[in-house]
Amino acid sequence: MIAVVGLALLAVPRVVLHDLGVLTPGTALNLVLVVAPPFVWVATALLAGVRRPFVTLLAIGVVHALLLALVHQLLWGAAFAGAAPRLGGRLAGLDPLVQELVLRSAAIVSSLVTGIVLGAVLGLLAEVLARVARGGRGRAQRRSVSTR
Repeated sequence: MIAVVGLALLAVPRVVLHDLGVLTPGTALNLVLVVAPPFVWVATALLAGVRRPFVTLLAIGVVHALLLALVHQLLWGAAFAGAAPRLGGRLAGLDPLVQELVLRSAAIVSSLVTGIVLGAVLGLLAEVLARVARGGRGRAQRRSVSTR
């Protein structure tokens, strides 16, 4: 569990720097901070020879999702620098506190979905790469061995 949390924490600096307005999208540093953590997650799972890469990376994605949601909530004020987002259309007339609650809730859901989907996609990738590395030995071959 410590390794899962540690790997998920690798993605936190980008979130913090982004929310503080320090990190500029489209820069080389941003690219490294976006790509490096997921690459390290997959590489670590493969090199460590985890038995169930999908489950491991999904767990990392869940922890990442929780950290992402937490950081966004903690840095909400800094991220919007006093100009918090507002709802539009028919919802524009809602009390500002209700609007903030709706928007913060949406940000939490978005963070959770993003992290979990990232973990699942990387888990599938790692599962495929692990099977390729094993030479295609998967459940079918294990089953045939166990039926002998």
